[in-house]
Amino acid sequence: MAITAEFLNRLRQSLPVGKIHTDPADCWTYGYDNSKRHALPEAVAFPATHDEVMAVVRLCNEYHVPLTPRGRGTGTTGAVVPLEGGLTMSLERMSRILELAPDNRFAVVEPGLTNQTLQDTLKPLGFFWPPDPTSAAYCSIGGNLAYNSAGPRAVKYGTPRDNIFGLRAVTGDGRELRTGVYTSKGVVGLDLTRLIVGSEGTLAIITAATLKLTPLPESIRTLRAVYASVDAATRAIARIMAQPLTPCALEFMDANAIEMIRHYSDVELPTGAGALLMIEIDGPESGLDAAVACIAHSAQVEGMLDFLIARNASEVEALWRTRKALSPALRKVAPGKINEDVVVPVTELPALIGGLNSLSQKHGIPIVNFGHAGNGNIHVNLLLDPAQPGQQEQAEECLSEVFDLVLGLRGTLSGEHGIGLVKRDYVSRELDTVSMDLMRAIKRQFDPNGILNRGKMLPD
Repeated sequence: MAITAEFLNRLRQSLPVGKIHTDPADCWTYGYDNSKRHALPEAVAFPATHDEVMAVVRLCNEYHVPLTPRGRGTGTTGAVVPLEGGLTMSLERMSRILELAPDNRFAVVEPGLTNQTLQDTLKPLGFFWPPDPTSAAYCSIGGNLAYNSAGPRAVKYGTPRDNIFGLRAVTGDGRELRTGVYTSKGVVGLDLTRLIVGSEGTLAIITAATLKLTPLPESIRTLRAVYASVDAATRAIARIMAQPLTPCALEFMDANAIEMIRHYSDVELPTGAGALLMIEIDGPESGLDAAVACIAHSAQVEGMLDFLIARNASEVEALWRTRKALSPALRKVAPGKINEDVVVPVTELPALIGGLNSLSQKHGIPIVNFGHAGNGNIHVNLLLDPAQPGQQEQAEECLSEVFDLVLGLRGTLSGEHGIGLVKRDYVSRELDTVSMDLMRAIKRQFDPNGILNRGKMLPD
């Protein structure tokens, strides 16, 4: 056991009463995330201030206690699973908005604030923070930054790395760190802000973030295009992304996803559909009719079966019902699911989907694909029943070949879900030895005793 009675006594002296859990029943829920992986922490701490975070980190260093920081646990890669027990630090009670400066287009927030709470606060001021993960109602800003989690709007507005000015953090050896600026320009020193964002709590614990705000668009239009094949849809994607107006969402579904929706919901779709695109554009109302016409022209390629433009809120809801029907359908089809978020160059989408269909047939594992078409970020869903003998092993073998396929197409293993525990052992297929050695050296600079989030991101 990593935690001693002496350590716990010191920990209780560092935090107020009620901010430490040691009963296994109380600690249990802080041992897993949405990957369904689980390991029981020996204790859970709930700091509410920067100084309390720093005190806990320094104490863990003194006693060499493994420390796993976590937000709301909505991640899918096991990045907050405390593999070696030790202490889990939940940042959920650090949920304040510290400063709102809309005139300077920034907000300073604590890591436990939920994405949706921030958006609801900014909306009356005429602003939003672009990252919009599907779990926005539950996920925390700290988690969004730790994973560099984006969502559909990333195609136009970028990821958290593109929407942050600076950080306040505590390094793995307990030093206070301030990075970045409060301005839209600044080139002093190395960019430690963007280094920490996406590091999954392995370098430092974020205690405050200065986020870059964007004015809300005046209006949004929603469109849907259906194609006979992935090749046709890919040609349309390339044409859409080549014209001057970038859509704020460009979502993709393959034939397997379309057929699943057709069988498990009442959404009407053309027969023979091989791919579907959901498209949203935003901007000034005065220019949106012309923008819609431009997108419609770009989307019209040989193989288009259907094209719809929503004219009011009810028609927007009707179009998005196609996408919303997918998750319930997936739950009905298989009790188990491996969900990966690979990325390939947009022009390689036909080869990716074709290769995935071949792997599905080879291993007898249904694969359903959808995702963010504008940047080639596809969510690959391997459907399985873990109760069936050998199916889990077959799915893992299939997954390994999925990653080989992606890398062979000059893609990457993750676009927004991160690496965590689930993809850790595949990282060496994408990164060369020199890159990993440099990353490990950076880790030692931030966390010389190696206490932060052990066993995540890079293989040992």
